[in-house]
Amino acid sequence: MGKLGFGIIGCGGMGASLARGLGEIDAAEIVTVFDEAQDKAGELAESTGACVSPSLDDLLADDGVQAVVVAAPQFAHAESTIAAAKAGKHVFCEKPMAVTLADCDAMIEACAAAGVKLMIGQVCRYHGVHGKVKGLVASGELGKPICMMVHRIGGPWGGDYNQHWRLSREMSGGTLLEINAHEIDFMRWVCGDVASVYAAGGIYLDKRLDYPDLALVTMNFASGAKGMLHQGQVSAIGGYGGRVDCEGGSLHFPFFWGGDGGIHICRTGEEATFLPASEIQVETPVTHELRDFVGCVLDGSDVPVPGQEGRAVVEIGIAAYRSIDEGRPIDLPLS
Repeated sequence: MGKLGFGIIGCGGMGASLARGLGEIDAAEIVTVFDEAQDKAGELAESTGACVSPSLDDLLADDGVQAVVVAAPQFAHAESTIAAAKAGKHVFCEKPMAVTLADCDAMIEACAAAGVKLMIGQVCRYHGVHGKVKGLVASGELGKPICMMVHRIGGPWGGDYNQHWRLSREMSGGTLLEINAHEIDFMRWVCGDVASVYAAGGIYLDKRLDYPDLALVTMNFASGAKGMLHQGQVSAIGGYGGRVDCEGGSLHFPFFWGGDGGIHICRTGEEATFLPASEIQVETPVTHELRDFVGCVLDGSDVPVPGQEGRAVVEIGIAAYRSIDEGRPIDLPLS
């Protein structure tokens, strides 16, 4: 079987990361790349041995391309995905899927109509601690989840995050979608569908933004479990971790990775044990998710994170913004 030929759409930091992941997969080959910033496209082409396409249309017209990685800014995800589907290319789209539900629906419909795969890059499903938490809860050995809390906090945007489009909710989706698509997806993956959202937040430090730099998002899961996401760029002491409390025990993961990363596992009435993150991780997550995508395209199986999963994340994020704006709980699905 020959290699699956890829085109990379968007050659910034995420495009380069995904290209490196593809480079680790024997069954994949990067044929060509495109970015509106041709210097970025040239740099990625040089590092991967690919060609540079002068336009998106040229990339999609390349017969050597059977699949694309969409890593352009999120406001361009729908346009790129729909064009790729119409050209008969399978699509791996980086998260967040899009910034509106209308765009999500159009992407799903276009790929279904063309008979091509659509997978969303919710890479935290492939991280060691995230995956182990999911597995422990899904096994039922701790009983049903009652409460899940995740925090991802730090200071104001810097570096590449100062780009003008990232300061606009309409273009970037704001932090709840651009960054916290990871945490929203993780919490939903562990606890199931969300029935309603109630959020509080605002703009406290970074007045350039038109979306909250702090949000506390409560999720009421259809199962009856409760969730809380603490997101913000207002903290001088950052952090990224959480916990799940179940009927028969608890999981505490104060850090997802790094030297202190891992999971404290405690069954009710027993001593807690600690599983270091270093003993969980196997393959680079970006490579793993792309390997799954390539395998699904080649064998015709269903992708593990289809468009409907990406859409659900966007819907929860939009509901949180609406709740902050209107000061009330928001039921799902959104009307």
